[in-house]
Amino acid sequence: MRRLVLLACLALSGCGFRPLYGTDDAGGGRVAQELQRIYVANIPERSGQLLRLALQEHLGGASTRSPDGYTLQVSNAVNASVVDIHSDNTAGRFRELGSAHWRLYTVEAAPRMLAEGDASLLDGFNATFEQYLAQTLNEETVRARLADNLAQAVRQQIAVWFRTHVKPSRDDERDVPAYFDPNAMPTPNGQPYEKAGPDGFPASATGRTDLNNREN
Repeated sequence: MRRLVLLACLALSGCGFRPLYGTDDAGGGRVAQELQRIYVANIPERSGQLLRLALQEHLGGASTRSPDGYTLQVSNAVNASVVDIHSDNTAGRFRELGSAHWRLYTVEAAPRMLAEGDASLLDGFNATFEQYLAQTLNEETVRARLADNLAQAVRQQIAVWFRTHVKPSRDDERDVPAYFDPNAMPTPNGQPYEKAGPDGFPASATGRTDLNNREN
């Protein structure tokens, strides 16, 4: 078994594969060192605090000393929606959409933005209205899990930038499908429509109220 693992590693290295955080001649060790030099700026609200703590943990730069390498500024949001609507108008499941937009700056008198990117994730929990404490704990667990997973996604994007200096591509809104809303009143510019969310469904199908009115 050990021989097979060694042969597989040799085959990967022969194909040009390099571990992102590895310590090889291609600079993998430098990536980990640069990640530790990132200072995570304060992020407002409770969800932002959770995300900042998770970023500090995954980047390895939780020190409170003055930053000397990079500053990471993050804006995040957590939006809730309900699915599985019952006949009594109660929800069977809550869905949480966490998103983060990050920007990496140099630390100097006139900071320069080096890279930016976006990350978004879906999570959720089942509703337990009869057990309020359990539902509260479930929500807190989901929020903490979202923060941790978002932090890992942001760390991965920044690590790729340190390794390749290729900026992560931002989502192109032109590629997001749109659906006409048959229940909305027409406007002078036509029938209002909804754009699909990260799950591919329009807002009205999942309980979100995110009508796209910018072009209507």
